[in-house]
Amino acid sequence: MFDKVEKYQLVLMSVILALGIVWAAKSATANLRTEGISVTGSAYEIVQSDSARFEFNLTARQPNRVAAYNLVQKQLPEVLDYLKNKGFTDNDIELKTTNGYNTYKYNANGMTTNEIASHTINQPIVVTSNDVNKIKDISIDIQNFISKGIEINAMEPQFFYSKLSDVKVKLLQDATTDAQQRADAMLQATHNKTGNIQSVRMGVFQITPVDSTNVSDMGISDTSTIEKKVTAVANVTFKIK
Repeated sequence: MFDKVEKYQLVLMSVILALGIVWAAKSATANLRTEGISVTGSAYEIVQSDSARFEFNLTARQPNRVAAYNLVQKQLPEVLDYLKNKGFTDNDIELKTTNGYNTYKYNANGMTTNEIASHTINQPIVVTSNDVNKIKDISIDIQNFISKGIEINAMEPQFFYSKLSDVKVKLLQDATTDAQQRADAMLQATHNKTGNIQSVRMGVFQITPVDSTNVSDMGISDTSTIEKKVTAVANVTFKIK
């Protein structure tokens, strides 16, 4: 008699447990459908810069300002001839306003005095071109002027991509698609699928050298390399169906 009661109790407990599991699963699924699913998607594209900018200073250091200025004016034609021989036109070359500063002598105690030791004049020159490789070449080759006694202080060349806005639009679409694919993969275990988008938050763009893994909350806009990787991130919340 008691054996039958115990078996009945075990069967009843099993049924209750099974119903509880089913209810919990349905409840979890219902909550999931109410809350939706949030996923981060990403996409990138490799682009080639189509314009470049190179700035450098023709520098002269002499005992006084007049002498320094005259030396710059004497050396400038040789530098401009070099640029034109490299294929740059007058429209590619911009002479900016000269600037200068004094260097002062030191006394026996190592303190600066009011006596001028020399004056330095800088003639900034900016070269721009759509031939990015030509800009890269002169940024290296122009240092050879030092062997001729002409002082050149060069900045890093900058490389730009003019169709970046078009690429950004495409990457945002691709990043959203990637987010949906990730969400679908996550929902396979629950036999659900993604529905309409509830919200989308676009992250900042990361424009970096191709082999770089750097990211920044403010975004990165690299101008140091000809070939760049443009990366977009989209944080998307989908309804669940």
